[in-house]
Amino acid sequence: MTQQQTPASTTIDPELLSAARQAFANAYAPYSAFQVGAALRGISGRIYSGANVENASYGLGRCAEQSAIQAMASAGERGFTALVVYTEASPPASPCGACRQILFEFSPEASVVCVNAQGESVTGSVADFLPHGFRLEHG
Repeated sequence: MTQQQTPASTTIDPELLSAARQAFANAYAPYSAFQVGAALRGISGRIYSGANVENASYGLGRCAEQSAIQAMASAGERGFTALVVYTEASPPASPCGACRQILFEFSPEASVVCVNAQGESVTGSVADFLPHGFRLEHG
């Protein structure tokens, strides 16, 4: 795996970071108190963001990465070039397994930066985060 933890000086797309931070502030996490914000840049260049949204029936909650993908797909885009995931965790939290598979469906080669409030980051491609991801070939 080429996924790597990088120092605070890593260059992060400032627009994506800002959008991920804003989404983080809007997270609905009354049960875990663990807020997550995500922002991705669609192939068109447009930014889509999402926050985690919990539910009393835990399995019905949505991760921030899933929320961002749903916004992108709902707008008609089918791929993205970069994703920023923002949390306050140290080290920075990365997408869960389910989110990794959902991201892989759309853009296995897209870059991923997981970053926290201290500027620590973990970087790699979607495929780095999910080696040997499952994909059906479709026309």
